[in-house]
Amino acid sequence: MEVLPEVSGYARMTYTADKRPSLPAGIASYGLALGVAQIDETLPAQVYALLTGLNAATVGIIALAAVQLSQKAITDKLTRILVFLGATAGMLYNALWYFPVLIFAGGLATIFWDYRCGQRLLRRLRPRPDDVDRDSDPPVNSMEMGELGRSNSSAREHPARLRQYDRTSHSNDKDLQDDNEERIVPAALDMRLFSWKSGIAVIACFFVTFTVIMVLRGVLENRPRGFSLFANLYLAGTIIFGGGPVVIPLLREYIVAEGWVSTRDFLLGLAIVQAFPGPNFSFAVYLGALAANSSSELNAAAGAVIGYIAIFTPGLVLHTGTMGLWKTVRGYRWVTSCLRGVNASAVGLVYTAVYRLWEIGNIDEAYQSGSSLGKDPWWVVITATSFVGGMWFKLPPPAAILLGGAMGMI
Repeated sequence: MEVLPEVSGYARMTYTADKRPSLPAGIASYGLALGVAQIDETLPAQVYALLTGLNAATVGIIALAAVQLSQKAITDKLTRILVFLGATAGMLYNALWYFPVLIFAGGLATIFWDYRCGQRLLRRLRPRPDDVDRDSDPPVNSMEMGELGRSNSSAREHPARLRQYDRTSHSNDKDLQDDNEERIVPAALDMRLFSWKSGIAVIACFFVTFTVIMVLRGVLENRPRGFSLFANLYLAGTIIFGGGPVVIPLLREYIVAEGWVSTRDFLLGLAIVQAFPGPNFSFAVYLGALAANSSSELNAAAGAVIGYIAIFTPGLVLHTGTMGLWKTVRGYRWVTSCLRGVNASAVGLVYTAVYRLWEIGNIDEAYQSGSSLGKDPWWVVITATSFVGGMWFKLPPPAAILLGGAMGMI
């Protein structure tokens, strides 16, 4: 029998969420890229209105995802602060190296706090309260005596209510004890596919290849488009924690900022991919196909394959290595503390994605690179409709996307 620590859920929620490859979603994303590649640079006004409506609905869906991820990631005041700081810091500055630094800084912050270093420092900064004589009882005034008398009288007049309160209190105590009990994994369900040595070997090999790829990415001057595409998506797939919406600001920075895909095509694909089944990471297939299509070195099919492999490989390899290693390291407090902070900071970046998409979601002939959705109150209404529909009326994302597009054409 093996004890399963209660905090181990952070590992499952942090890294494996939304990183399982989906071949049907990848094929659909590739087909979408082929269609988008045939669209002219200048579009009719109604098409721009449709596109902007889709973008506004997408912002609402991602905002809802940010709220839902926050409800899982926030477990105390520190993680609440990390979500806030991750969101605000991501809005204020933008660089290729910046988002990974924010994510891992959150992990270091929770380690620092959970090992009481931050709490001891906070206690030193607080003013010490005056000494109070705890032996002396505070005076009891007549009003308190009257309330005490009324409560005793009420207990005598309503003994059944008092017994019901006692039963409820005992029931709550029992539930609290059940929640605090350690969860046990039966031996028959315990997965023993890899030893900890095999897990370390897999993770070590991955980081060696990752280091080599990143060094070549920084050293080579005239890099082939295929290698640059693979390296950028491989980096994004490695450092992303917390699920699909977190990858959006990174993909925009690593693909659109490179000049491989236009802002219009990025937003159009993002809106439509939200309606596809499967993980949001299949969006990288769409971007890979378009990035290859804009180059004479690759064809769209090769770019789609590169995007699929590069974005999903890091998650699969690290998850495989962790299967053997996690059973050994999950007992270390600093590991789970680090994952808690990493996840909270990554969720904060989802709010960054909401802000950045909001600022470029309005597409028309005059603003091909996008402008703020706040310029027209109607786009705000579409975003709010998408958010409220998903939050309170359980409107599926595909229906919210279609509704946003229809509202945009009104």
